Amino acid sequence: MDLSALTDPIFLLPFLVGLLLAGVLPLLGALLMLRDEWLAALGYAHLAAAGALLGLAAGAPAVVGGLAAAAGGAVAKGAGGARGNAVYGFMILGGWAALLLIGANTALGEQLGHALIEGQLYFAGPADLTAALALALAAAIALPWLIPRLLRARLLPQHDAANRLPARRWHLGFDLLAASGMAAGTASMGLMAAFALVLVPAWISFRVAASWRSSLVWCTMLGCICYAVAFAGALVLDQPFSPVLVAVLLAAAAGTAATRHRALPLRHGQRPQRGAPNP
Repeated sequence: MDLSALTDPIFLLPFLVGLLLAGVLPLLGALLMLRDEWLAALGYAHLAAAGALLGLAAGAPAVVGGLAAAAGGAVAKGAGGARGNAVYGFMILGGWAALLLIGANTALGEQLGHALIEGQLYFAGPADLTAALALALAAAIALPWLIPRLLRARLLPQHDAANRLPARRWHLGFDLLAASGMAAGTASMGLMAAFALVLVPAWISFRVAASWRSSLVWCTMLGCICYAVAFAGALVLDQPFSPVLVAVLLAAAAGTAATRHRALPLRHGQRPQRGAPNP
């Protein structure tokens, strides 16, 4: 495929869907890494994939079923008061089992289940664009309010309890936002591509950023640039999009792996090391 394909109007809507997701998912990844819960992205993605397949079997759009399943997992996790990556490990196992069983026992078959894992961005439609726009709007409204509270809960974990603040409320709010992001990303880009957008830009930014605010800028910038490179490269080389995106993100991570580690001092009681960025 030649470069003229990049200007074809048929690819404009899928490009916009992916660009919106590439701007939001890395920000969610930074906050998940802040909480040491980066595995949440994979847990919510598996639930979203299973829910999307079930929604399609019932005649609903994939993004609706995926959002319902991922949000249900977030609510259940918040109601149980569970923290850490272990609960997301169970989400991964449950979502994976449900995805394969639904695919094997419905008319949709396993092929559509694999399509959700591999991604179908080039076939994104108005429902996917609506979901991506809604996610971007929700993030723009919620994150400025959530970020200071999540930072405080991480750096001063006793503050909320001592002041009787409803910390569970904003933790649940962020969990729902993360679940929504993974549902939209999984339905449009596929499970692993969405997970890579959450994990890799945040991992890179935590190594190279000079402060917490700059890490958020790095996340967004890396997500959008890597996405644009992957989208163009997949079209020009006539390759599936999701593995190309993952490969581009891994190449970016490899390019920073040799740099001096400048981890943000996010653990309670941890002293910032010399040269480490301030949150």
